[in-house]
Amino acid sequence: MRGRRHSGSVSVCARVKYAERGEGRGREGIVDEKPDWKNHGVRIVRSGELDTNTPQTRGMTRAEAISHARVGAQKLWAGTVTVHPRAKTGPHHHGELETVIYIVSGRARLRWGEKLEFVDEAGPGDFVYVPPYVPHQELNARADVPVEAVLVRSGQEPIVVNLDIPSPEDDPDPSEPDPFHSAR
Repeated sequence: MRGRRHSGSVSVCARVKYAERGEGRGREGIVDEKPDWKNHGVRIVRSGELDTNTPQTRGMTRAEAISHARVGAQKLWAGTVTVHPRAKTGPHHHGELETVIYIVSGRARLRWGEKLEFVDEAGPGDFVYVPPYVPHQELNARADVPVEAVLVRSGQEPIVVNLDIPSPEDDPDPSEPDPFHSAR
């Protein structure tokens, strides 16, 4: 679907949304100024500005990039996650939030379900969708490289509910070959 093209002026809709935030109001609530796009427009969060002061799950490191507090986002949260070689997260869910994971590098194994009974893997360029309340676990499917991914969630609350569910991949015997870390 192609977007509609507009003239160079700001649409009435954009001005009304700007006015609803309490900015640019004139008499009787009529917008009489252009929106301040310099301070309230596109925001860029540089890679060195990510914030790890966000709820964490054992086995991974999350870093916040986009949130209400950082850039004024209203309906989503975005950041990065690293799962180190041979690491796995604890089982968890994100409450009512939907999550999208984009795998940048490495190979992720995902387990989900009431007993983490379902499993699949994702690699660079793959997108993963995690619906609300789904118990899941992320694992690094490789023993030699980290999994690097981008996360986007459908809300602002940093909901991470860690669960006490045994993983089918818990505590392998170190004297046996590790069947859960592929060589791919």
